[in-house]
Amino acid sequence: MSLSNTATPKYYGQFREAVMRGEIPVCREVSMEMNRIDDLIANPGVYYDDRAMDGFVAFCEKEMTLTDGSDVQLLDTFKLWAEQIFCWFYFVDRSVWVPNEDGYGGHFETRRTKKRLVNKQYLIVARSAAKSLYETFIQAYFLNVDTSTTHQITTAPTMRQAEEVMSAFSTAIVRSRGPLFTFLTDGSLQNTTGNIANRKKLASTKKGIQNFLTNSLLEVRPMEISKLQGLRVKCATVDEWLSCEIREDPIGAIEQGAAKIDDYLILAVSSEGTVRNGVGDTIKMELMSILKGDYINPHVSIWYYKLDSIDEVAKPEMWLKANPNLGKTVSYETYQLDVERAEQAPATRNDILAKRFGIPLEGYTYFFPYEETLPHPHRSFWQMPCSMGCDLSQGDDFCAFTFLFPLGPDMFGVKTRNYISEFTLSKLTAALREKYMQFMNEGTLVVMPGTVLDMMDVYDDLDAFIEGNQYDVRCVGYDPYNAQAFIDRWGNENGQFGIIKVIQGARTESVPLGELKKLSAQRKLIFDESMMQFTMGNCIVQEDTNGNRKLLKLRYDEKIDAVAAMMDAYVAWKLTREAFE
Repeated sequence: MSLSNTATPKYYGQFREAVMRGEIPVCREVSMEMNRIDDLIANPGVYYDDRAMDGFVAFCEKEMTLTDGSDVQLLDTFKLWAEQIFCWFYFVDRSVWVPNEDGYGGHFETRRTKKRLVNKQYLIVARSAAKSLYETFIQAYFLNVDTSTTHQITTAPTMRQAEEVMSAFSTAIVRSRGPLFTFLTDGSLQNTTGNIANRKKLASTKKGIQNFLTNSLLEVRPMEISKLQGLRVKCATVDEWLSCEIREDPIGAIEQGAAKIDDYLILAVSSEGTVRNGVGDTIKMELMSILKGDYINPHVSIWYYKLDSIDEVAKPEMWLKANPNLGKTVSYETYQLDVERAEQAPATRNDILAKRFGIPLEGYTYFFPYEETLPHPHRSFWQMPCSMGCDLSQGDDFCAFTFLFPLGPDMFGVKTRNYISEFTLSKLTAALREKYMQFMNEGTLVVMPGTVLDMMDVYDDLDAFIEGNQYDVRCVGYDPYNAQAFIDRWGNENGQFGIIKVIQGARTESVPLGELKKLSAQRKLIFDESMMQFTMGNCIVQEDTNGNRKLLKLRYDEKIDAVAAMMDAYVAWKLTREAFE
């Protein structure tokens, strides 16, 4: 086919078809990049050359080796990413000096010049996606196949990370089997005066990896702006740029010098960072502007892999969104072990969320530490006045009611009653069903018949529970979602006074959450039920740029409904204090 301005790229076409068939889940950011590629296909001024990839694939699979010396079988993702670098072109008109045929003088002529479209590629992808290996293949290709290359660099927050890019390259040199590497590595490095055929042309030296035939060098540089500025590099790889704590942009520093060279390439590869408010966040904002179409820049390729929400951590079928090489370069079992580790070791959670699933910190922290979730000795609140909070659900979540009993200055007793359907119970794993049985035995969880909860049946059971314990419910706080029928009946049977709608969201939740947190830290929320211990231990909060906090959960099976209902009850109590005097 060669050059075409209408063709669908080979590897992107295969990927898009798999996505459309539902075989490969993609996040919102990857979907937006696909839209950008579709726009390139439709652009008559941009050309696709299928031959450009053949050489890259052949070079990687015939010349390179893995670090253990085994053969390379190029991953589909590598082909997808590299296709954007090597296969898209456009033409520019340039004035070129043409000498006269007689050798005297010359003249300028306007000629069309073919240029590679993409000169920067950003990859944000989970740990263990073989990112460094991809960088290695790109660097090796430029050093040994692109004869216009003279200077290349790789940089990372630490020199050890940067040198990882060199390791597979060095292995390929030592274990060379392909015809090109055999030719380049044959001979002696010490022979500098004899026949060139007897000299080694490619070798690892103190300077880096050198190709003496093309007089080109690949060197490791520290991620310091002063060490990156002013370099006229043809190819640069920037590793783990989202983990650096420098305040200046290393990619921009490299580009200042590289932009003076035709068809330069900067490859910036990283997993999601754990450094907030750094240069990485600024770069991501620019990338998101490009993906959204607010800023048109066809010279930038962006593959940003991540989960769309924290709830997807609990859905293994969605993990490919964060690591497209899952099952090839890292096992599902490894991921599952990390999820379990995050549950057991809270100190690891932030790192695992960022590095495995592409979920940046952004204020995600566990709200109640372990010591605050330990139950108190048993207490009965027979015939005591209380505020009731309602967090209603008909689906997989708990339909939760939590009662707050004012016990004195800044102290509350806590009881809860929750409901699920038989269908929801049937879908649980054996381990989770056992935990739910514990809740059922203590009376904090009731299983109702059917597939979805009938809110009137829930009302009848709750009414009997309140009557049986002689709770004096003086106000009700409720989340309006799915609550109208329940609240209407409550108002008709108990009067309209003290019924408080509690709007969900960071702006409205932040203050009551902060006050409940203070009470919890002082052990002034008196609860004795394992259900409250369970739901409090599942709570995380997200903090926005204004410091407002919102309740969330890490996984779909880590229920927080009883805590949400407790917050509703607390808001209702604050607004109706006179009823408790």
